[in-house]
Amino acid sequence: MLKLKKTIAFSAVALMAATSLTSTAVNAEVSANVAATSNYLWRGQEQTGGDAAISGGIDYADESGFYAGTWVSNASWADEMTYELDFYAGFGGDISEGVSYDVGYIYYAYPDAASSADADFSEIYGSISVEGFTFGASVLATSAASGDGTDFGDSLYLTADYGFAVGSNGTEIALHIGHYSGDFIGDEDIIDYGISVSKDGFTFGVSDTDMDESDVKVYVAYAVDFSL
Repeated sequence: MLKLKKTIAFSAVALMAATSLTSTAVNAEVSANVAATSNYLWRGQEQTGGDAAISGGIDYADESGFYAGTWVSNASWADEMTYELDFYAGFGGDISEGVSYDVGYIYYAYPDAASSADADFSEIYGSISVEGFTFGASVLATSAASGDGTDFGDSLYLTADYGFAVGSNGTEIALHIGHYSGDFIGDEDIIDYGISVSKDGFTFGVSDTDMDESDVKVYVAYAVDFSL
């Protein structure tokens, strides 16, 4: 069963573009975001059949490095559901100057999915960032699917990303490559890759995979943030 969601480019726009509201009583931050994209991609795969998507999220973080949040978007693959609702929590922080880490758990839910879809699943993820490079791994934790591909560790997604600024006007370029393998996605391993350019909340990106008959996908996204 192929369960494919957000691409790095779109999730970064949706989850990272946020302004924090600080509570001095608990030294915590709450942030929220809303985003739109012309094509919702996850690991190089379309999640809305090529149609536009609107998403939003709320995040909580405190000074210990703990964070938690939720994210929702319209989604429809194989006409089996109309939206996706994610929940996640983790820890992140600096290891040394220029080196940081992030580890956590994410649950992908499809509340209105057809009973035959067996769509919900979760992953444990982790990443290390060194300067502009980020290397990550996501491992299947649980799945509602029946049969093969339901055990812990039955899929593995490895990523390498590099982002850098262009000039001094706030323009950033991000490069991505990922490799998805395991019984959970079927017999074929998948490589996805992409490039995006971001500035002032706008992102223009190109993404593709090495799957047979896969077409290059182009998207435009915009994110706004606000205080709660």
